[in-house]
Amino acid sequence: MTESNASADPNTASLPLNSSTTSQIPTSQNFPTRTETDSIGSLEIPDTAYWGVHTARANENFPIARRPISVYPDFVRAFACVKQAAARANAEIGALDDQRANLIDAACEEIKSGKLHDQFAVGVVQGGAGTSTNMNANEVITNRALEIAGRSKGDYAFIHPNDHTNHSQSTNDTYPTAIKIALAFSLQNLLGELTLLADAFAAKGREFARIVKVGRTQLQDAVPMTLGQEFNAFATTLREDVERLEEAVALLGEVNMGATAIGTSINAPVGYKEAVIKHLREITGLDLKTAGDLVESTSDTGVFITFSGALKRSALKMSKIANDLRLLSSGPQAGIGEINLPARQAGSSIMPGKVNPVIPEAVSQVAYSVAGADVTVSMAVEGGQLQLNAFEPIIAHSLFQSITWLERAAQTFRINCVNGITANEAYIEDTVDRSVTVITALAPVIGYVAAAKLAKEALAKNEPIADLVVEHGLLERDELGEILHPERLTGMPADDSVGNIATGTEAVPRDEVTTELPIIPAPEG
Repeated sequence: MTESNASADPNTASLPLNSSTTSQIPTSQNFPTRTETDSIGSLEIPDTAYWGVHTARANENFPIARRPISVYPDFVRAFACVKQAAARANAEIGALDDQRANLIDAACEEIKSGKLHDQFAVGVVQGGAGTSTNMNANEVITNRALEIAGRSKGDYAFIHPNDHTNHSQSTNDTYPTAIKIALAFSLQNLLGELTLLADAFAAKGREFARIVKVGRTQLQDAVPMTLGQEFNAFATTLREDVERLEEAVALLGEVNMGATAIGTSINAPVGYKEAVIKHLREITGLDLKTAGDLVESTSDTGVFITFSGALKRSALKMSKIANDLRLLSSGPQAGIGEINLPARQAGSSIMPGKVNPVIPEAVSQVAYSVAGADVTVSMAVEGGQLQLNAFEPIIAHSLFQSITWLERAAQTFRINCVNGITANEAYIEDTVDRSVTVITALAPVIGYVAAAKLAKEALAKNEPIADLVVEHGLLERDELGEILHPERLTGMPADDSVGNIATGTEAVPRDEVTTELPIIPAPEG
């Protein structure tokens, strides 16, 4: 496990309240410190810390979420990519000497590999449009670069967080760029899990391909189908969402590096904008391009609404599937009871033997959270004023949490629920035998009115439709058998196959993710 993974669990990580009241940040009373100064004054910073005065002030100001930005390792990694690209671009155009640029580059490379993620300590919810996060990154990178050079942390006369590590940059172009890159990184893992989940449903579709059951509309008996068709439809809907998310991520390819404060590129040397995007593409492997209007790109965060909407769509459709599984498994004696979900834990502290559909329930709760986060993103995007949106931190937090939770929900849904589902075949067969739903197939032959009368009679007498049709002399048994053949009732192929089954494409779950990154096609226009 890398250092980043060890400290990057949103469910367990907490943010220190301030630099003087918690044991998580050492104080001068029991640890060596160094003095750092900003425009407000001086603070004592633990010698062991790679962050500095700006991070310390942020910790005091924003003890809100109690989650540091390190809970989203892809965000930290993305910031390191941005700073590394800036250092290389500055060196290329002569805006930064090679020695400092190489030291900054080396520090960024270590952070990309997972080191020092625990030093990214500012809270995910913060004022200042992400300035605290950018300052935190500058300080950590600078102090590690100083260490690589054999110098002491805080020796900012040699490498300064703002003058060198942040050269040619502003929070207002590095922060949104890092968000977009991190979303592309994180989405790779979510897409992998959604694909694996779709494959799991498709596998069940093949397993249940010949089990004829009653289909339902508005919770009422409708017409026959197969259980395989039902599960294969779940697979198809998930694959469609993979496609929609891939379309949404393409929009993230346009970034505003070189815009600096408001899009006018103040303090960005000539040639920097072109150089930094070139290096950023090489470093990330993403198909990034510089926005055509940097003022617009710096102020407009509409792309995050589109991306959030795609996440919400995927989450709610997954919840719909989870709810269907809860209905199909309801019982075991007084419900639909067509399938069995794996028993994962005791369902009651008072009712012995009760088992609940806890995994689908958890999946739906994640979906509700994602839907709520989408509202947050929408309001934050609308709240931007004039040349900047100050609410990008809550946009980032909402999107990263949604992706993280969806990925984990898809994984537990597959492993702890879908893979272990079984069918109650005898019960389903008995239900179909007693069902009047086959009358729909007879209506074109005997007429709608006669079919409706037979349906009512079958329900009243609790007799099979087939027997009543023969009894009334409407059809011979052989004719009836051909009309009511499962293949004709369900549209099921005679070769047992189920349409649109798994393609065999192998997805990449989080635990097996490779270093190869997805390529984001450049947006049209």
